Amino acid sequence: MIKIVLILFVLIISVQNVSAATVQDSTLIVEEFVTGLSSPTSISFIGSDILVLQKNDGKVRLIQNGVLQANDVLDLPVSNNSERGLLGIETVGTDVYLFFTEALIDGGSPIGNHVYKYFWNSTHLVNPVLIKNFTATPGPNHNGGVLTKDQNDNVFAIIGDLNRDGKLQNYLTGEPDDTSVILQVDPPGSIIGMGIRNSFGLAIDPVTGNMWDTENGPQTFDEVNLISPNFNSGWEVIMGPATQEQINSLPGFESFVYSQPEFSWEDTVAPTSIFFIDSPSFPNYSNNVFVGDCNNGNLYKFTLNQARDSFVFSHPDLLDLVLDEGDDATEIEFGTGFGCITDIEMGQDGFLYVSSLGNGIIYKIIPPEICSPPDNGTWIVVTSCTLNSYEIINGNVFVQSGATLIIPDGFTLDIDFTNFNLTVQSGGGVLIKSGGMIT
Repeated sequence: MIKIVLILFVLIISVQNVSAATVQDSTLIVEEFVTGLSSPTSISFIGSDILVLQKNDGKVRLIQNGVLQANDVLDLPVSNNSERGLLGIETVGTDVYLFFTEALIDGGSPIGNHVYKYFWNSTHLVNPVLIKNFTATPGPNHNGGVLTKDQNDNVFAIIGDLNRDGKLQNYLTGEPDDTSVILQVDPPGSIIGMGIRNSFGLAIDPVTGNMWDTENGPQTFDEVNLISPNFNSGWEVIMGPATQEQINSLPGFESFVYSQPEFSWEDTVAPTSIFFIDSPSFPNYSNNVFVGDCNNGNLYKFTLNQARDSFVFSHPDLLDLVLDEGDDATEIEFGTGFGCITDIEMGQDGFLYVSSLGNGIIYKIIPPEICSPPDNGTWIVVTSCTLNSYEIINGNVFVQSGATLIIPDGFTLDIDFTNFNLTVQSGGGVLIKSGGMIT
């Protein structure tokens, strides 16, 4: 309950720049956090700082206190045509792992797709150690390059087929060459999955520890997969849901077993990053999986079943686990306008960050939060709290986004904060105590 003796509202004093990127949840704020990046791929948080990879020039950029720093923390020579370049990053303490297509100069011929471990000294990445040497030929596409870590800080990499045809691509011949695989790279470990065509997404479910990936098909069928033990994704025989005849036609490699995708797009969307939200700031999304795409700039939301090993859907078009041509995608299309999404990550602040390759932007998605009662005579900044307009309805105060509420000298704002939530729409409403009392 809020009891108001007198309130003077001063209307909007600033105009919020609204990003073209939007999400269906009207309580969430989408803002352009950092702009002016050159083809950003992966991002990673190290403490409160953010390291950003730029694909084509091999530069690792630093965002500190929300500001993109002028100086690079590392500049690597990378081969950058097609899907080659500076591709993946993962941090474990002060160790930073980078996956990139190494060359002698930017744009030069590839030496290999390499994973290095660096030490972060708070200003630069130093002391490189080669962890894994993947091939980069013939290419130049299907490099993969995404890195992730599990709950024990083991680091994994995913790489596509690089246009090779061998046993790891479900051919009878062609000795294994660490293409089309998910592989533990530090400490060195065995192949987790095989038969992967081209992937830009790899993640660990923080609840179950299960690994998931996204996979790009050729002209038809992209996939989201749960990586079961000894996982065979089926390429080059299968993309999308398989018939029994197709499964029977797999030549078989060691103990690897084909597993149907958990979801497929018949028309390719180029799925990229996959992410599980694990933040108290997003309580409504703890049972969801988010996936970005490159073709449409969409952010997709999938609902997990109770065991968190498959998806559940309400719309009959999706019950077959395939978005066929002409199907209604409303249930899973959570956001749009992000450009070619390359990464989705959670910051130390509990907010969601989305990098866009083509837009050169990192977007930040901010949830509504419950505002704490203010101390007497202090300012209340409610940049992430609910209010749709500057009206008083049934005793509740609603402050328009960007507006300022001033309590003049000699007047009192008497607030009972029991069960009281404040929310601001997209960005910036501020309550200011100015001479008067807040009690």
